[in-house]
Amino acid sequence: MTNSRSFQRIIDSVTAVIDRCVALEKSFDLQLNEILPEQQASARNLIHYLALRQHDVRSLQIVLSSYGLSSLGRTEAHVLASLMTVRTALRLMAGEKKPERAAAVDFSSGPALLQGHTQRLLGSSHASHPVRVMVTMPPNAATDYDLVRDLVGAGMDIMRVNCAHDDEAAWSGMIANLERANREYSRRCRILMDLGGPKLRTGALAGGLRILKLRPKRDARDQLLQPARVWLTDAPGPLEPMAGVPVIPLTGIVISKLRVRDKVQFADTRGRQRTLTITAREAGGCWAETAQAAMLETGMVATAYRGAQRVALGEIGLLPLVEQPLLLKRGDVLEVTGPAVPGRPAELDGQGRVKRPATIPTTLPEVFKFVKAGERIFFDDGKIGGLVKAVTKRKMTVEITYAAHAGGKLRSDKGINLPDTDLDLPALTPKDFQDLKFAARRADMVGLSFVRHPKDIELLQRELQRLDAGDVGIVLKIENRVAFENLPHLLLQGLQTMPLGVMVARGDLAVEVGFDRLAELQEEILWLCEAAHVPVIWATQVLENMAKTGMPSRAEVTDAAMSGRAECVMLNKGPYIVDAVKFLEDVLERMKRHQRKKASMLRRLSISDAKPRTRQEGAATASTGAEPESSDS
Repeated sequence: MTNSRSFQRIIDSVTAVIDRCVALEKSFDLQLNEILPEQQASARNLIHYLALRQHDVRSLQIVLSSYGLSSLGRTEAHVLASLMTVRTALRLMAGEKKPERAAAVDFSSGPALLQGHTQRLLGSSHASHPVRVMVTMPPNAATDYDLVRDLVGAGMDIMRVNCAHDDEAAWSGMIANLERANREYSRRCRILMDLGGPKLRTGALAGGLRILKLRPKRDARDQLLQPARVWLTDAPGPLEPMAGVPVIPLTGIVISKLRVRDKVQFADTRGRQRTLTITAREAGGCWAETAQAAMLETGMVATAYRGAQRVALGEIGLLPLVEQPLLLKRGDVLEVTGPAVPGRPAELDGQGRVKRPATIPTTLPEVFKFVKAGERIFFDDGKIGGLVKAVTKRKMTVEITYAAHAGGKLRSDKGINLPDTDLDLPALTPKDFQDLKFAARRADMVGLSFVRHPKDIELLQRELQRLDAGDVGIVLKIENRVAFENLPHLLLQGLQTMPLGVMVARGDLAVEVGFDRLAELQEEILWLCEAAHVPVIWATQVLENMAKTGMPSRAEVTDAAMSGRAECVMLNKGPYIVDAVKFLEDVLERMKRHQRKKASMLRRLSISDAKPRTRQEGAATASTGAEPESSDS
C-alpha cells in the first residue's frame, strides 16, 4: 500500500507540471495579447501543451497508470483540465479534499473548439464519418462537368485548385462546375486555392527528341487487350494530348478527306512498317488505332491508303519535345545555375573523363545567397541527393552522394530541397499577389506555400485584410524543416485571424527531415494542432496508386486508414480519382467504428522549446515582408 508521503511525491510532480504550464503562459503575454479574443483559450491551451512536452514525463505516466488514473496520453485538447483532474484524484486517494479551480478549457469545451474551428474552415462533415475529403482538380475539371459532379457525388467535400497550374479562366470553369454540382446534390462543397509560392525547381534541359511511343495493351500471353489510340489532325504541332490521347499532326495529308477504314502507313524509327486505321471522324480531325507498338518521330514519311490505292503522301508534323534527362551517379559533379541557360549532360574527353560537369538551371537563383558549402541538397522528391561543395552568385557546385546504383535521371520541373538552408525569401511572389485577388472573391480558404516564419503568415493576413477578405481561411502548408521547427509560433500567429488550418505536406517534409523521421514528425504536428484546436489536412500520395491505376497498394490502404486521425484527407488527381474517393469514403466509415486517437507516451519534445518573442522581435516581424507596390501589383 502506498503511504501518504509517496502520494505526496506524485502530487508534487503533477503540481510541478501545472506550475510550468502557468509560468509559460505568463511568459507569452505579449503574443497572447495579439490573439483574437475568441481564440484566446485555444492559444493558452497550446502553450500549456508546450510546457507539458518540454520535459520527459514517461515515468510519471507509468505511475499514474498503475493507480488506474489518466496517463496524460490524451491531454492535447484540454491540458490543464487533464492535469487538475489527475491531481484531484490523487488528493482524494491520499485523503485530502482540496478543490481545484475550473480550467478555461475542459473535457467538453476542448473537443468542441476543435470541432467548431474545423466546421468553420472545412464545412460540415458526412453523417457516416467526421473526416472531410479534399481532391486536387485536374485541368479538364474546367470543362468536364461530369467529372466534378461525380466527385461531389462520391463524397468530395473540398475542391483544391492549385494556382501553380492553369489560369483564372480554367479556375473559373472548375468553380462554375462545382457550384452546379453543389446545386444538383444540395451540397456545400468548399474551395481551397493553393498559392504557388516561390517554388524552387529544376529548369529546362537542352536538346531532346520529338518522338512519340504508341503502346497497345497486351496480356501475359501477348494477346491484344486494347489497341493504341491517337487523334490525327492537320493542325500545326506540337499539340498536347486530347482527352488523354496522343495527338499526331500530319502535313501534306488533308484530314478532312480521310474516311473510316482508311489507313495511314509509315516506317517507324526501327524501320518497321506500321499502320494506323481510321476508326471515326469528328470536326478538326479523326480517331485512329493500331495494334502494333510503334515509335514515331517528327519528319517521318506517312502515306494514306484507301484499300490498295494511295490517296495522299505527307509526313508527321511537329511532335511535343521529349527531353533527355541527366543521368547522375554517386560521385558525379553537378552545377546548378541560373535559369538563362538550359541544362546539359557532362562533356567527356576521348578517354571518358569529365571535361565539363553536367549542369541544370534552377527557377529560383535567389537561393544562391543563402546556401553555404557543406549543406545538403535533394532533387525530385529526394530521389537524388548531394552536398554543396561551393557557391557563387551564379551557381552551386554539387557532389552527388545519393542516387540509385545505376544512376538517377534528373528532368526539368523537378523539386529542389535545401533542408539545411534557411531561405529568407518572401512567402508570396508577385504572381501570388495577383492570384490572391481572384481567390479573395471565389475561394473559402487559401493555402500558404513555403511558409517558414510568422512574418510569412502576417504578410498574407495583411493582404487578405487589404482585399476585404478577412473571413477567407488560411491553410499553412508545413513542407520544410524550418516550418516544422517554428510550428508553435506559426500557430500563434495564425490564431490572430480565423479560420485557420494546417496541411501536412508529407512529400517535401519527408525530403527535408528524412523519410525515417516522417512518421514521428506528422504525429507531433497532429498533437500540436489538436492542442491549438486547429484542423489538420493529411496530404501527399494518399491512395496515389489507386488514383493513377485503379488499384491501391496494401501500404496505401493502411495509410488511408491512419489518415482518419486528421480532420481532412487530400487526394491528388488521376484517371481513377472518383474510384479513389469512393474507396476512401468506405475506409473512413469503417475505421470510425474501430479507431480513436491512441494514447501517446510523452517523451521530451524538442519542438516544445518555443521561447516568447520580445517586444523588439515583435516589432521587427511586423515591419518585414514584401509588400505589393500597388493594389494592382
